[in-house]
Amino acid sequence: MITAEQVLEALKGVKDPEIDRSLVELNMIRNIQIEGTTVSLDVILTIQGCPLKVKIGEDVEDAIKALGAEKVHVTFGSMTDEERAALSQKLRTPQQQTGTSDLLSPTSKTKFIAVASGKGGVGKSTVTVNLAVSLARLGKKVGIIDADIYGFSVPDMMGIEQRPVVIDETILPVERFGVKVMSMGFFVDDNAPVVWRGPILGKMLRNFFHEVHWGELDYLLLDLPPGTGDVALDVHQIIPQSKEIIVTTPHATAAFVAARAGAMALHTTKHELLGVVENMSWYETRDGEQDYVFGRGGGQKLAEELDVELLAQIPLRAPDTLDPNDPLFSPSIYDEKHPTGKIYQQLAEKVIAKA
Repeated sequence: MITAEQVLEALKGVKDPEIDRSLVELNMIRNIQIEGTTVSLDVILTIQGCPLKVKIGEDVEDAIKALGAEKVHVTFGSMTDEERAALSQKLRTPQQQTGTSDLLSPTSKTKFIAVASGKGGVGKSTVTVNLAVSLARLGKKVGIIDADIYGFSVPDMMGIEQRPVVIDETILPVERFGVKVMSMGFFVDDNAPVVWRGPILGKMLRNFFHEVHWGELDYLLLDLPPGTGDVALDVHQIIPQSKEIIVTTPHATAAFVAARAGAMALHTTKHELLGVVENMSWYETRDGEQDYVFGRGGGQKLAEELDVELLAQIPLRAPDTLDPNDPLFSPSIYDEKHPTGKIYQQLAEKVIAKA
C-alpha cells in the first residue's frame, strides 16, 4: 500500500518550474489522503492564477502514478500573504537581503553580454533573443534583461503572453524557450509609452538585478537601447565586467553610426567587444541569388575599424510561419533547423568560445 511518506519522497523530484525548487521543500504539498490505489492531495501554489498550474499538476500526477497509484486527485490552493512573504525571504539570498545581487557578486560565474547598436531598426533585439535561445539550445542557462526601456520588444518577439509572478518583494522571471526573461514591457499596461528620466531608468535596471530571482545563470544578455545614452552608461556602472556585441546592417550609414556605440564600449565604458554582427546582410531571391538590398560591406568595415571579428552575417529572412495558437509560436525566433537558425547556432558557439 502506498504511504504518505512515499508520496512526499516521490514529489521531492517535482519542482516549481519558476522557482526551480522542490514542491516538498517549498511546503506546497499538503493534506495527503490515500484510499487503496487512489491518492488525493492539495498543491498550494504561490499565487491563485499561477501560469504553470497545469504543468505542475501533470508532474505531480505522473510522479504519484509511478508509485502504483491508479487515480490521483489534485486540488489547487494558493498561499496566504504571510506564506508568500516568508517564501520571498527564503528565496532572497544573503546578498539580496543586503541590497545587492548574487549575479553581481565577485564570486558570480555569470557572464554578461550587452547587445548594442548605434541606431534603431537594425535588428538588435532580434539578434539578442535568437542568440539567447541558441545558447540555451547548447545547454547553457541563459537570461535576458530587456534594457531597452523605451522600446521594449523582447516579450513580443519571443511570443510571451504571461507576466512575471511577484511573490511579496521577489519577482520571478518569465521563462520561454529555456531563457529567463525580464522586461519593462511586463509592467506597462496596453503598450503605454514610458515617459521617464535617466535616474528612474537606472533604478529600474538595478531592480532587475536586485529584486529578480534569476537562480544560476551561465549568460545574461542585455538588450540595450540604441545609441549611447543613460542606460548604456548605467550598464557600465552596474556591470563593469560586461562584454558587448555591436549590431549593424551592411548600409554604410548604419555602420558609421554603430561605430559610436563601439567607441563608447572601448573608450568610455571600457567593455570588451566580442565582435560585430551584421544583420539584414542580403535577401535570397526565389532563384537562390543574394540581393544586397541594404548594400554590402558595412559590417566588415565596422569590424575592421573597431579591430574585432565579424561574428556573423545574417540574411533578411523571416522565421517559418507557425499557427499563432501553437504553444511554440513566436514572431521572431528561428527554429534550429531553419537556415538562419543554424547561423545563430554558429554565432552562439563563437560567443561561448570568446566570452
